[in-house]
Amino acid sequence: MTTSPPRTRPRLSGTNLERAADHNQRVTLHAIRVCGSLTRVELAGITGLTAPAIANITRRLLDEGLIEEAGQRRGGRGQPPTKLVVRRDACHSIGVNIDRDHITIVLVDFAGETLARATANVDFALPDYVRSFYRKSIKAMLKSAKVDKSKLIGIGVAVPDDLGSVDLPGRPADYAQWESTDLAALFAEPFDLPVFVENDAAAAAMGEMQLGLGQKTSSFFYILVSSGLGGGLVIDGAYVRGAAGRSGELGFMRVAGPDGPGEQIQTLVSLSGLARHLATKRFKLSDVMGEYTPAPKLDACVADWIEQAATQLCGPLDAVNCLINPAMVLMGGRLPGRLVEQLADRANALLRDHAGQLPTLAPVARAALSEDAPAVGAAILPFSHFLLPKPGALWKAPTGGAITEDTA
Repeated sequence: MTTSPPRTRPRLSGTNLERAADHNQRVTLHAIRVCGSLTRVELAGITGLTAPAIANITRRLLDEGLIEEAGQRRGGRGQPPTKLVVRRDACHSIGVNIDRDHITIVLVDFAGETLARATANVDFALPDYVRSFYRKSIKAMLKSAKVDKSKLIGIGVAVPDDLGSVDLPGRPADYAQWESTDLAALFAEPFDLPVFVENDAAAAAMGEMQLGLGQKTSSFFYILVSSGLGGGLVIDGAYVRGAAGRSGELGFMRVAGPDGPGEQIQTLVSLSGLARHLATKRFKLSDVMGEYTPAPKLDACVADWIEQAATQLCGPLDAVNCLINPAMVLMGGRLPGRLVEQLADRANALLRDHAGQLPTLAPVARAALSEDAPAVGAAILPFSHFLLPKPGALWKAPTGGAITEDTA
């Protein structure tokens, strides 16, 4: 079994056609953003653009306040080249993750750093609650981060597909109103900003692609452990949706049993599944979330869940390796980081036991963006729309008013 080493720099391509100036500017800006700092010579090498083209583009980016010069790189011959970095405060974005057990809002700068965060752990929050929580939180978040509202370029919203219709334990009947809720209208106040809507697992994968391990690994499968279980597929730096836009739906796969296909994997491998498992030993999900005090009986209960969850994931991961052949499988979500790492380690061990039967085997690892991955990924959507390169189909605005993305 051989695996290709991860790339140390993004694979980007530009064109010197005059009509593609906007694309080239986006590619150049993205290269600076991903690499942290680059000289003009390095930019020409990465993008394939000519030195004069890079000079013109970087001048425009400087004039528009999107990048800035950050000293000179010394150690070579002649005049030391000037390093270029993105201006972190050039613009800001809001990311919102709505799930069946929580709402999270983040304020993110152009470098992808979370400047402020608000969260509410609420089971099956209705649209009116989410609207109220957002309006109550966002002004205070801007104030605490010292960000002027004029620097906001958009709102990204990450939600599970079929948010109001999947029949999970405890779901109230009126939760179905999410299926007819206009998300653009829900977030229309207090700021008049474009709203970008995305599936939560897709948003998390896109965030990882822009800010996390996806900067060095262009093909990966993302597993999102939230109230349910989701997945996202990134191939050659582009998010792949599938014919009906539902690729990566790992949680709906069924566990093989003696009598044929059994329950869905997300029945166990999810936060709601962990909560049910803990309840069998009279523990609560809150016992393992946040600050954690080791306790032998609780640890044993969690270890049992890890073993069962890793075992159930092996079948889907076999399929991912055989059908998709990603470089890595990244795991994130609201499952605490230490449990993500334990689950990934156990899955790796089980997969290695039958690695000889697979043509290739991608390692499972904790994603760089973990707990707030869907919210942060959602916040990246406005940046992607307005400023970053689009390797596939362009964006479209459906009649509902919110903007959805055809591909990353």
